[in-house]
Amino acid sequence: MEKYPVLRLKPGREKAVRNFHHWLFLGAIEEFPDAPDGSLAEVRTHEGTHLGYAYFHRGCSLCARMVSFGRGDPREAIRENIVRACDLRKGLIDTEETTAYRLVNSEGDMLPGLIVDRYGDVLVLQVSTLGMERLKSLVLETLLTHIKPAAVYEKSGGPARASEGLPESEGILHGTVGEPVEIRENGLRFLVSFRDSQKTGFFLDQREMRRLVRDIAHGRTLLNCFAYTGGFTVAALAGGAVAADAVDVSAEALALGEKNLRLNGFDEAANLSYAEDAFEFLSRHTLPRPYGFIILDPPAFAKRSSSVERAVRGYQALNRLALAHLPPGGLLLTCSCSNHVDADLFQTILFHASKEAKRRVRIIQRNRSAFDHPVNICHPESEYLKSLLLLVD
Repeated sequence: MEKYPVLRLKPGREKAVRNFHHWLFLGAIEEFPDAPDGSLAEVRTHEGTHLGYAYFHRGCSLCARMVSFGRGDPREAIRENIVRACDLRKGLIDTEETTAYRLVNSEGDMLPGLIVDRYGDVLVLQVSTLGMERLKSLVLETLLTHIKPAAVYEKSGGPARASEGLPESEGILHGTVGEPVEIRENGLRFLVSFRDSQKTGFFLDQREMRRLVRDIAHGRTLLNCFAYTGGFTVAALAGGAVAADAVDVSAEALALGEKNLRLNGFDEAANLSYAEDAFEFLSRHTLPRPYGFIILDPPAFAKRSSSVERAVRGYQALNRLALAHLPPGGLLLTCSCSNHVDADLFQTILFHASKEAKRRVRIIQRNRSAFDHPVNICHPESEYLKSLLLLVD
């Protein structure tokens, strides 16, 4: 096995690693190795006991991420974790009914800094750290060998990547991609475009919540705010909703959403789209028609810990506006993907929103996570998505 340089911890700072937590912060490091940032290093205690292997970046507060624990070759461990993650989905996903799902979920699959999503025969790769960037050829080789996709598309960007000094990177890594790509989710059909899209093209993490909406939408008129390309809209109509209107600031996303309605046999003319800011739309005294079911699935309001206070105000105002429009017996599905707003804080925000709206609210369902987005129990920070289904009295 290749000999790796040593990253040494300060006295008593090894507890998290011994508990199989992937992150090491700058304050825990006594000595970085004499190697370029992004390199793999052997991690040892202050006394010299071997703990595992990590890649590191001196310029970041979160300066090292463990890729393996124990003495095995870390590159082989990465390869094995990719294969294990891909094979896990075979037993969790009905690939006849659902052809788009996550193959690798970062720390949830013991592969920090890496996300891989599958859209039919196309894989979309998202790399967020310098260390994983340096390992990208290994990742790509493993995916091509094990999955044999027709194409691999990279869509790497966001604040985490910027904090590592990495530019955005987008484009085809292997094969050719004809857009849009058609996928199925629980038997429903969707068109996905990767260029200029959010996340990797589709919000795969909300699959089970879309199933929930489909189960309970019958007979209701629904408003889907931050609708993107209409995942919740199509699910509601498939479940028998009377109508499902969509609001999103992106006219391009709404246009693709209208195509998704037609693809599934629904009349886009009867299900209206509004290219507007959701806050401004909900701030109207009277909405275009009465809604008995409102969905709020906004982008992350707090991408950094310094943004939490502003995010709290935003979530509270948004939910107050939605609650004010719902009739007694109405439903609100409200979501937050802000990692820095935890489940307890999010529920507190909704308590204050309900008080401001002068509405009595009961929680009737909490988030149902998609099986392909596992959370490492040793690394709970990777659990970012919160969803609450509320009954409004």
